[in-house]
Amino acid sequence: MDTKKLRQKILDLAIRGKLVPQDPNDEPASLLLERIRTEKERLIKEGKIKRSKKTVEDDEIEIPFEIPESWEWCRLSDIASYGGGKTPSMDNKKYWLNGKNLWITSKDMKYERINNSLMRISDDALPFMTQYEPGTLLLVTRSGILRHSLPIAILEEKATVNQDLKTISLHLRRMHEYVYYAIKARESFILKEYHKDGTTVDSINFEKFSDILLPIPPLAEQKRIVNEVERWFTLIDELESNEDDLVKAIDKAKSKILDLAIHGKLVPQNPNDEPASVLMNCIREEKKRLVKEGKLKKKDLEDTPINEDEIPFDIPESWEWVRLGYISTYASTKKKINATKADPNLWGLDLEDIEKGGRLLCIKSVGERKAIGEKTCFSEGDILYSKLRPYLLKILIAPKDGICTPEIIPFNCYGSICKDYIVCLLKSSYVDDYINSVTFGVKMPRVSTDTLVSLIIPLPPLAEQKRIAEKIEKAFKAIDELS
Repeated sequence: MDTKKLRQKILDLAIRGKLVPQDPNDEPASLLLERIRTEKERLIKEGKIKRSKKTVEDDEIEIPFEIPESWEWCRLSDIASYGGGKTPSMDNKKYWLNGKNLWITSKDMKYERINNSLMRISDDALPFMTQYEPGTLLLVTRSGILRHSLPIAILEEKATVNQDLKTISLHLRRMHEYVYYAIKARESFILKEYHKDGTTVDSINFEKFSDILLPIPPLAEQKRIVNEVERWFTLIDELESNEDDLVKAIDKAKSKILDLAIHGKLVPQNPNDEPASVLMNCIREEKKRLVKEGKLKKKDLEDTPINEDEIPFDIPESWEWVRLGYISTYASTKKKINATKADPNLWGLDLEDIEKGGRLLCIKSVGERKAIGEKTCFSEGDILYSKLRPYLLKILIAPKDGICTPEIIPFNCYGSICKDYIVCLLKSSYVDDYINSVTFGVKMPRVSTDTLVSLIIPLPPLAEQKRIAEKIEKAFKAIDELS
Protein backbone atom coordinates (compact mmCIF):
# COMPACT_ATOMS: atom_id res chain seq x y z
CA MET A 1 0.00 0.00 0.00
CA ASP A 2 1.31 3.46 -0.93
CA THR A 3 0.60 5.22 2.37
CA LYS A 4 2.17 8.46 1.16
CA LYS A 5 -0.43 8.73 -1.61
CA LEU A 6 -3.16 7.82 0.87
CA ARG A 7 -2.11 10.67 3.17
CA GLN A 8 -2.05 13.06 0.23
CA LYS A 9 -5.55 11.97 -0.84
CA ILE A 10 -6.90 12.65 2.66
CA LEU A 11 -5.33 16.11 2.67
CA ASP A 12 -6.72 16.80 -0.79
CA LEU A 13 -10.23 15.90 0.37
CA ALA A 14 -9.72 18.05 3.46
CA ILE A 15 -8.90 21.29 1.60
CA ARG A 16 -11.79 20.75 -0.84
CA GLY A 17 -14.36 20.51 1.96
CA LYS A 18 -15.02 16.80 1.33
CA LEU A 19 -13.48 15.21 4.41
CA VAL A 20 -16.00 16.36 7.00
CA PRO A 21 -19.59 17.65 6.55
CA GLN A 22 -20.29 21.39 6.64
CA ASP A 23 -22.40 22.74 9.52
CA PRO A 24 -24.78 25.59 8.57
CA ASN A 25 -24.45 26.89 12.14
CA ASP A 26 -20.73 27.58 11.71
CA GLU A 27 -19.67 31.21 11.49
CA PRO A 28 -18.64 31.68 7.80
CA ALA A 29 -14.98 32.10 6.92
CA SER A 30 -15.65 35.64 5.63
CA LEU A 31 -16.23 36.83 9.21
CA LEU A 32 -13.14 34.95 10.37
CA LEU A 33 -10.99 36.72 7.76
CA GLU A 34 -12.47 40.06 8.80
CA ARG A 35 -11.36 39.43 12.39
CA ILE A 36 -7.91 38.44 11.13
CA ARG A 37 -7.63 41.70 9.18
CA THR A 38 -8.48 43.62 12.34
CA GLU A 39 -5.87 41.65 14.29
CA LYS A 40 -3.30 42.29 11.56
CA GLU A 41 -3.87 46.04 11.72
CA ARG A 42 -3.45 45.94 15.50
CA LEU A 43 -0.12 44.13 15.17
CA ILE A 44 1.06 46.65 12.57
CA LYS A 45 0.13 49.61 14.81
CA GLU A 46 1.98 48.04 17.74
CA GLY A 47 5.05 47.57 15.53
CA LYS A 48 5.05 43.80 15.94
CA ILE A 49 4.80 43.19 12.19
CA LYS A 50 5.35 45.35 9.10
CA ARG A 51 2.84 46.17 6.41
CA SER A 52 3.60 44.44 3.13
CA LYS A 53 4.81 46.84 0.43
CA LYS A 54 3.65 44.72 -2.46
CA THR A 55 0.12 44.27 -3.78
CA VAL A 56 -1.24 41.40 -5.82
CA GLU A 57 -4.00 41.70 -8.38
CA ASP A 58 -6.40 38.90 -7.43
CA ASP A 59 -8.39 39.37 -10.63
CA GLU A 60 -5.44 37.90 -12.52
CA ILE A 61 -5.40 34.72 -10.42
CA GLU A 62 -7.31 31.62 -11.41
CA ILE A 63 -9.04 29.89 -8.49
CA PRO A 64 -7.46 26.39 -8.21
CA PHE A 65 -10.68 24.45 -7.45
CA GLU A 66 -14.22 24.79 -6.10
CA ILE A 67 -14.80 25.07 -2.34
CA PRO A 68 -17.97 25.15 -0.14
CA GLU A 69 -19.98 28.40 0.06
CA SER A 70 -19.02 29.04 3.69
CA TRP A 71 -15.30 28.93 2.81
CA GLU A 72 -13.08 31.68 1.41
CA TRP A 73 -9.94 31.82 -0.71
CA CYS A 74 -7.20 34.00 0.74
CA ARG A 75 -3.50 34.53 0.39
CA LEU A 76 -1.19 33.19 3.06
CA SER A 77 0.35 36.66 3.34
CA ASP A 78 -3.05 38.02 4.42
CA ILE A 79 -3.26 35.78 7.45
CA ALA A 80 0.40 35.38 8.42
CA SER A 81 3.71 37.18 8.80
CA TYR A 82 7.08 35.72 7.89
CA GLY A 83 10.53 35.51 9.37
CA GLY A 84 13.87 33.80 8.97
CA GLY A 85 17.10 33.10 10.77
CA LYS A 86 20.86 32.80 10.55
CA THR A 87 23.86 30.97 11.95
CA PRO A 88 25.80 32.51 14.84
CA SER A 89 29.54 32.51 14.21
CA MET A 90 30.89 29.00 14.70
CA ASP A 91 34.27 30.52 15.59
CA ASN A 92 32.81 32.25 18.63
CA LYS A 93 32.58 29.51 21.26
CA LYS A 94 30.53 31.61 23.66
CA TYR A 95 27.60 31.41 21.22
CA TRP A 96 27.55 27.62 21.48
CA LEU A 97 29.07 26.65 24.83
CA ASN A 98 26.40 25.21 27.17
CA GLY A 99 23.71 26.25 24.69
CA LYS A 100 20.17 25.79 25.96
CA ASN A 101 18.17 27.59 23.26
CA LEU A 102 16.78 25.65 20.30
CA TRP A 103 18.37 26.43 16.93
CA ILE A 104 16.41 24.64 14.21
CA THR A 105 18.03 23.65 10.91
CA SER A 106 16.87 21.51 7.99
CA LYS A 107 18.42 18.48 9.73
CA ASP A 108 15.84 18.84 12.51
CA MET A 109 12.89 18.97 10.10
CA LYS A 110 12.13 15.25 10.14
CA TYR A 111 8.98 15.42 12.25
CA GLU A 112 5.58 17.11 12.05
CA ARG A 113 6.14 18.78 15.42
CA ILE A 114 9.45 20.23 16.57
CA ASN A 115 10.41 20.47 20.23
CA ASN A 116 14.13 19.77 20.05
CA SER A 117 17.19 20.52 17.92
CA LEU A 118 20.50 18.80 17.21
CA MET A 119 22.38 22.02 18.09
CA ARG A 120 21.57 24.73 20.62
CA ILE A 121 22.82 28.27 21.08
CA SER A 122 23.71 30.08 24.30
CA ASP A 123 22.05 33.19 25.72
CA ASP A 124 24.99 35.24 24.34
CA ALA A 125 23.76 34.54 20.79
CA LEU A 126 20.15 35.57 21.44
CA PRO A 127 20.52 39.39 21.10
CA PHE A 128 20.97 39.15 17.32
CA MET A 129 18.65 36.18 16.75
CA THR A 130 14.84 36.06 16.54
CA GLN A 131 13.04 33.60 18.80
CA TYR A 132 9.76 32.27 17.49
CA GLU A 133 6.80 31.21 19.60
CA PRO A 134 5.14 27.78 19.75
CA GLY A 135 2.55 27.42 16.99
CA THR A 136 4.87 28.97 14.39
CA LEU A 137 5.15 27.00 11.18
CA LEU A 138 8.67 26.19 9.97
CA LEU A 139 9.38 25.66 6.28
CA VAL A 140 12.61 24.45 4.65
CA THR A 141 13.31 26.74 1.68
CA ARG A 142 16.90 25.74 0.84
CA SER A 143 17.96 22.09 0.64
CA GLY A 144 18.51 19.25 -1.82
CA ILE A 145 15.42 17.52 -0.40
CA LEU A 146 13.26 20.14 -2.15
CA ARG A 147 13.68 18.14 -5.35
CA HIS A 148 11.01 15.77 -4.11
CA SER A 149 9.72 16.84 -0.66
CA LEU A 150 8.66 20.00 1.17
CA PRO A 151 9.59 19.75 4.88
CA ILE A 152 7.19 21.77 7.02
CA ALA A 153 6.62 21.46 10.77
CA ILE A 154 4.79 23.00 13.71
CA LEU A 155 7.05 24.50 16.38
CA GLU A 156 6.14 23.35 19.90
CA GLU A 157 8.92 25.09 21.86
CA LYS A 158 10.33 28.60 21.60
CA ALA A 159 13.21 28.50 19.11
CA THR A 160 15.51 30.26 16.67
CA VAL A 161 16.17 29.02 13.12
CA ASN A 162 19.00 29.10 10.61
CA GLN A 163 19.07 30.67 7.14
CA ASP A 164 17.71 27.58 5.34
CA LEU A 165 14.31 27.94 7.04
CA LYS A 166 11.49 30.45 6.89
CA THR A 167 8.89 30.94 9.60
CA ILE A 168 5.14 31.44 9.16
CA SER A 169 3.38 33.08 12.12
CA LEU A 170 -0.42 33.07 11.84
CA HIS A 171 -2.15 36.24 13.04
CA LEU A 172 -4.74 33.96 14.60
CA ARG A 173 -2.65 31.18 16.14
CA ARG A 174 -5.60 28.80 16.50
CA MET A 175 -5.39 28.29 12.72
CA HIS A 176 -1.84 26.95 12.66
CA GLU A 177 -2.73 23.24 12.52
CA TYR A 178 -5.21 23.64 9.66
CA VAL A 179 -2.82 25.88 7.69
CA TYR A 180 -0.05 23.33 8.24
CA TYR A 181 -2.20 20.62 6.61
CA ALA A 182 -3.38 22.99 3.87
CA ILE A 183 0.22 23.69 2.85
CA LYS A 184 1.07 19.98 3.03
CA ALA A 185 -1.90 19.28 0.77
CA ARG A 186 -0.44 21.55 -1.92
CA GLU A 187 3.11 20.18 -1.66
CA SER A 188 3.44 18.98 -5.26
CA PHE A 189 2.05 22.28 -6.59
CA ILE A 190 4.50 24.28 -4.44
CA LEU A 191 7.51 22.19 -5.49
CA LYS A 192 6.56 22.60 -9.15
CA GLU A 193 5.56 26.28 -9.20
CA TYR A 194 7.93 27.83 -6.67
CA HIS A 195 11.14 25.89 -7.24
CA LYS A 196 13.88 28.47 -7.76
CA ASP A 197 16.05 27.99 -10.86
CA GLY A 198 19.60 29.15 -11.35
CA THR A 199 20.97 28.14 -7.94
CA THR A 200 23.53 25.54 -6.94
CA VAL A 201 21.29 24.31 -4.09
CA ASP A 202 17.61 23.57 -4.60
CA SER A 203 15.43 26.26 -3.04
CA ILE A 204 11.91 27.67 -2.89
CA ASN A 205 11.13 31.15 -4.18
CA PHE A 206 9.66 32.26 -0.88
CA GLU A 207 8.60 35.68 -2.15
CA LYS A 208 6.23 34.01 -4.61
CA PHE A 209 5.24 31.26 -2.20
CA SER A 210 4.24 33.80 0.44
CA ASP A 211 1.23 34.80 -1.71
CA ILE A 212 -0.02 31.27 -2.29
CA LEU A 213 -3.80 30.91 -2.29
CA LEU A 214 -5.25 28.73 0.46
CA PRO A 215 -8.87 27.60 0.99
CA ILE A 216 -10.04 28.76 4.42
CA PRO A 217 -13.00 27.02 6.11
CA PRO A 218 -14.94 28.38 9.11
CA LEU A 219 -12.87 28.09 12.29
CA ALA A 220 -15.10 25.36 13.76
CA GLU A 221 -14.77 23.30 10.60
CA GLN A 222 -11.00 23.75 10.66
CA LYS A 223 -10.97 22.01 14.04
CA ARG A 224 -13.14 19.16 12.71
CA ILE A 225 -10.85 18.79 9.68
CA VAL A 226 -7.70 18.68 11.83
CA ASN A 227 -9.26 16.06 14.13
CA GLU A 228 -10.36 13.92 11.19
CA VAL A 229 -7.00 14.18 9.41
CA GLU A 230 -5.19 13.18 12.61
CA ARG A 231 -7.58 10.27 13.11
CA TRP A 232 -6.85 8.98 9.61
CA PHE A 233 -3.10 9.59 9.95
CA THR A 234 -3.06 7.59 13.21
CA LEU A 235 -4.65 4.67 11.35
CA ILE A 236 -2.09 5.02 8.57
CA ASP A 237 0.72 5.06 11.15
CA GLU A 238 -0.57 1.71 12.39
CA LEU A 239 -0.60 0.39 8.83
CA GLU A 240 2.96 1.62 8.32
CA SER A 241 4.03 -0.03 11.56
CA ASN A 242 2.70 -3.34 10.28
CA GLU A 243 4.29 -2.62 6.93
CA ASP A 244 7.63 -1.93 8.67
CA ASP A 245 7.47 -5.41 10.18
CA LEU A 246 6.82 -6.81 6.72
CA VAL A 247 9.66 -4.76 5.22
CA LYS A 248 12.06 -6.10 7.87
CA ALA A 249 10.97 -9.64 7.07
CA ILE A 250 11.43 -8.98 3.35
CA ASP A 251 14.90 -7.48 3.91
CA LYS A 252 15.83 -10.48 6.01
CA ALA A 253 14.61 -12.89 3.31
CA LYS A 254 16.54 -11.05 0.59
CA SER A 255 19.66 -10.95 2.76
CA LYS A 256 19.39 -14.72 3.31
CA ILE A 257 19.07 -15.32 -0.45
CA LEU A 258 22.20 -13.25 -1.12
CA ASP A 259 24.01 -15.06 1.69
CA LEU A 260 23.16 -18.46 0.20
CA ALA A 261 24.23 -17.19 -3.23
CA ILE A 262 27.77 -16.16 -2.25
CA HIS A 263 28.28 -19.38 -0.28
CA GLY A 264 27.47 -21.45 -3.37
CA LYS A 265 24.22 -22.77 -1.91
CA LEU A 266 21.56 -20.98 -3.98
CA VAL A 267 21.93 -22.93 -7.23
CA PRO A 268 23.51 -26.36 -7.77
CA GLN A 269 27.05 -26.57 -9.12
CA ASN A 270 27.40 -28.02 -12.59
CA PRO A 271 30.51 -30.21 -13.06
CA ASN A 272 30.49 -29.24 -16.75
CA ASP A 273 31.07 -25.54 -15.91
CA GLU A 274 34.55 -24.19 -16.61
CA PRO A 275 36.01 -23.50 -13.14
CA ALA A 276 36.60 -19.93 -12.03
CA SER A 277 40.36 -20.52 -12.37
CA VAL A 278 39.89 -20.58 -16.18
CA LEU A 279 38.12 -17.24 -15.99
CA MET A 280 41.00 -15.85 -13.90
CA ASN A 281 43.53 -17.01 -16.51
CA CYS A 282 41.51 -15.23 -19.22
CA ILE A 283 41.55 -12.04 -17.13
CA ARG A 284 45.35 -12.28 -16.69
CA GLU A 285 45.81 -12.66 -20.44
CA GLU A 286 43.51 -9.71 -21.10
CA LYS A 287 45.47 -7.57 -18.65
CA LYS A 288 48.80 -8.59 -20.25
CA ARG A 289 47.45 -7.47 -23.62
CA LEU A 290 46.36 -4.12 -22.16
CA VAL A 291 49.84 -3.64 -20.66
CA LYS A 292 51.42 -4.21 -24.08
CA GLU A 293 49.02 -1.67 -25.57
CA GLY A 294 50.00 0.83 -22.89
CA LYS A 295 46.49 0.94 -21.43
CA LEU A 296 47.56 -0.64 -18.13
CA LYS A 297 50.67 -0.45 -15.99
CA LYS A 298 52.77 -3.51 -15.19
CA LYS A 299 51.88 -3.27 -11.50
CA ASP A 300 48.22 -3.92 -12.42
CA LEU A 301 49.19 -7.47 -13.43
CA GLU A 302 50.11 -8.30 -9.87
CA ASP A 303 47.47 -9.34 -7.38
CA THR A 304 47.98 -8.90 -3.64
CA PRO A 305 48.20 -12.45 -2.19
CA ILE A 306 45.27 -13.68 -0.12
CA ASN A 307 46.30 -15.23 3.18
CA GLU A 308 44.47 -18.20 4.65
CA ASP A 309 43.39 -16.18 7.70
CA GLU A 310 41.67 -13.64 5.40
CA ILE A 311 39.26 -16.22 3.96
CA PRO A 312 35.94 -15.77 5.83
CA PHE A 313 34.11 -18.96 4.79
CA ASP A 314 34.33 -22.07 2.63
CA ILE A 315 33.28 -22.01 -1.04
CA PRO A 316 32.82 -24.76 -3.67
CA GLU A 317 35.97 -26.23 -5.27
CA SER A 318 35.20 -24.70 -8.67
CA TRP A 319 35.14 -21.18 -7.17
CA GLU A 320 38.04 -18.81 -6.48
CA TRP A 321 38.76 -16.13 -3.87
CA VAL A 322 39.95 -12.92 -5.60
CA ARG A 323 40.42 -9.27 -4.76
CA LEU A 324 37.78 -7.02 -6.30
CA GLY A 325 40.49 -4.61 -7.48
CA TYR A 326 42.21 -7.29 -9.56
CA ILE A 327 39.17 -8.20 -11.64
CA SER A 328 37.86 -4.65 -12.10
CA THR A 329 38.95 -1.68 -14.18
CA TYR A 330 38.88 0.97 -11.48
CA ALA A 331 42.35 -0.18 -10.41
CA SER A 332 43.31 2.20 -13.22
CA THR A 333 42.27 5.84 -12.90
CA LYS A 334 38.94 6.98 -14.25
CA LYS A 335 38.94 10.22 -16.24
CA LYS A 336 38.09 13.41 -14.31
CA ILE A 337 36.38 16.44 -15.80
CA ASN A 338 35.18 19.85 -14.64
CA ALA A 339 31.38 19.82 -14.90
CA THR A 340 31.31 23.33 -16.38
CA LYS A 341 33.31 22.03 -19.36
CA ALA A 342 31.19 18.92 -19.89
CA ASP A 343 28.48 18.51 -22.53
CA PRO A 344 25.35 20.04 -20.90
CA ASN A 345 23.26 17.18 -22.34
CA LEU A 346 25.41 14.56 -20.59
CA TRP A 347 23.89 12.71 -17.63
CA GLY A 348 24.98 14.28 -14.34
CA LEU A 349 24.48 11.77 -11.53
CA ASP A 350 24.13 12.91 -7.92
CA LEU A 351 23.95 10.70 -4.81
CA GLU A 352 20.39 11.83 -4.08
CA ASP A 353 19.29 10.39 -7.44
CA ILE A 354 19.88 6.88 -6.08
CA GLU A 355 17.47 5.42 -3.55
CA LYS A 356 18.53 3.13 -0.72
CA GLY A 357 19.08 -0.31 -2.21
CA GLY A 358 20.17 1.02 -5.60
CA ARG A 359 16.97 2.08 -7.38
CA LEU A 360 17.56 4.99 -9.74
CA LEU A 361 15.08 7.79 -8.99
CA CYS A 362 15.76 10.14 -11.90
CA ILE A 363 18.20 11.06 -14.66
CA LYS A 364 19.08 14.74 -15.05
CA SER A 365 21.50 16.32 -17.49
CA VAL A 366 24.53 18.36 -16.46
CA GLY A 367 22.71 21.44 -17.80
CA GLU A 368 19.54 20.76 -15.81
CA ARG A 369 21.54 20.17 -12.66
CA LYS A 370 23.78 23.21 -13.21
CA ALA A 371 26.62 21.02 -12.00
CA ILE A 372 29.97 22.54 -11.01
CA GLY A 373 33.28 21.21 -9.73
CA GLU A 374 35.32 18.14 -10.60
CA LYS A 375 33.35 15.05 -11.56
CA THR A 376 34.24 11.46 -12.44
CA CYS A 377 33.36 10.10 -15.87
CA PHE A 378 31.63 6.74 -16.22
CA SER A 379 30.39 4.63 -19.12
CA GLU A 380 27.25 2.67 -19.82
CA GLY A 381 27.54 -0.69 -18.09
CA ASP A 382 29.86 0.53 -15.33
CA ILE A 383 29.02 -0.52 -11.78
CA LEU A 384 28.41 2.60 -9.65
CA TYR A 385 29.18 2.28 -5.92
CA SER A 386 28.57 5.01 -3.35
CA LYS A 387 31.45 5.21 -0.90
CA LEU A 388 29.53 7.75 1.22
CA ARG A 389 27.24 6.06 3.77
CA PRO A 390 27.83 2.68 2.11
CA TYR A 391 25.25 1.04 4.40
CA LEU A 392 22.55 2.56 2.13
CA LEU A 393 23.71 0.15 -0.60
CA LYS A 394 23.46 2.73 -3.38
CA ILE A 395 24.84 0.36 -6.01
CA LEU A 396 23.64 0.00 -9.61
CA ILE A 397 24.74 -0.61 -13.19
CA ALA A 398 24.87 2.60 -15.27
CA PRO A 399 22.23 2.56 -18.05
CA LYS A 400 24.14 5.23 -20.03
CA ASP A 401 27.30 7.37 -20.09
CA GLY A 402 27.62 10.25 -17.65
CA ILE A 403 29.58 12.02 -14.94
CA CYS A 404 29.13 11.70 -11.19
CA THR A 405 30.11 13.16 -7.86
CA PRO A 406 33.50 11.93 -6.53
CA GLU A 407 31.56 10.16 -3.75
CA ILE A 408 30.54 7.53 -6.34
CA ILE A 409 33.11 5.00 -7.52
CA PRO A 410 32.50 3.78 -11.11
CA PHE A 411 34.17 0.54 -12.17
CA ASN A 412 33.80 -2.26 -14.68
CA CYS A 413 34.95 -5.86 -14.78
CA TYR A 414 37.51 -7.59 -16.96
CA GLY A 415 36.54 -10.48 -19.15
CA SER A 416 32.94 -11.54 -19.29
CA ILE A 417 32.29 -11.45 -15.54
CA CYS A 418 28.55 -11.18 -14.82
CA LYS A 419 28.10 -7.67 -13.41
CA ASP A 420 24.68 -8.52 -12.02
CA TYR A 421 26.40 -11.12 -9.83
CA ILE A 422 28.96 -8.55 -8.64
CA VAL A 423 26.17 -6.07 -7.74
CA CYS A 424 24.35 -8.79 -5.76
CA LEU A 425 27.62 -9.67 -4.04
CA LEU A 426 28.25 -6.04 -3.05
CA LYS A 427 24.76 -5.91 -1.49
CA SER A 428 25.31 -9.07 0.55
CA SER A 429 25.65 -8.93 4.34
CA TYR A 430 29.20 -10.30 4.03
CA VAL A 431 30.40 -7.28 2.04
CA ASP A 432 28.11 -4.83 3.86
CA ASP A 433 29.35 -5.91 7.31
CA TYR A 434 32.98 -5.72 6.19
CA ILE A 435 32.64 -2.30 4.56
CA ASN A 436 30.81 -0.82 7.55
CA SER A 437 33.52 -2.12 9.88
CA VAL A 438 36.22 -0.17 8.03
CA THR A 439 34.39 3.10 7.29
CA PHE A 440 35.71 6.37 8.65
CA GLY A 441 33.87 9.56 9.63
CA VAL A 442 31.15 9.82 12.26
CA LYS A 443 28.39 12.00 10.81
CA MET A 444 28.95 10.94 7.19
CA PRO A 445 30.78 7.58 7.23
CA ARG A 446 32.55 6.64 4.04
CA VAL A 447 34.80 3.92 2.69
CA SER A 448 38.05 4.53 0.83
CA THR A 449 38.59 3.32 -2.72
CA ASP A 450 41.68 1.39 -1.56
CA THR A 451 39.52 -0.55 0.92
CA LEU A 452 37.09 -1.54 -1.82
CA VAL A 453 39.99 -2.53 -4.11
CA SER A 454 41.46 -4.85 -1.48
CA LEU A 455 38.12 -6.58 -0.70
CA ILE A 456 38.30 -10.34 -1.26
CA ILE A 457 35.24 -11.85 -2.93
CA PRO A 458 34.06 -15.36 -3.83
CA LEU A 459 34.06 -15.80 -7.62
CA PRO A 460 32.02 -18.69 -9.10
CA PRO A 461 32.44 -20.11 -12.63
CA LEU A 462 31.04 -17.73 -15.23
CA ALA A 463 28.05 -19.94 -16.07
CA GLU A 464 27.17 -20.22 -12.38
CA GLN A 465 27.47 -16.43 -11.91
CA LYS A 466 24.73 -16.03 -14.51
CA ARG A 467 22.54 -18.72 -12.94
CA ILE A 468 22.93 -17.08 -9.53
CA ALA A 469 22.03 -13.61 -10.88
CA GLU A 470 18.95 -14.99 -12.66
CA LYS A 471 17.82 -16.91 -9.57
CA ILE A 472 18.21 -13.84 -7.35
CA GLU A 473 16.26 -11.68 -9.81
CA LYS A 474 13.37 -14.19 -9.90
CA ALA A 475 13.36 -14.64 -6.12
CA PHE A 476 13.41 -10.89 -5.43
CA LYS A 477 10.64 -10.30 -7.97
CA ALA A 478 8.48 -12.95 -6.32
CA ILE A 479 9.09 -11.44 -2.87
CA ASP A 480 8.25 -7.94 -4.11
CA GLU A 481 5.02 -9.17 -5.71
CA LEU A 482 4.08 -10.95 -2.48
CA SER A 483 4.77 -7.83 -0.41
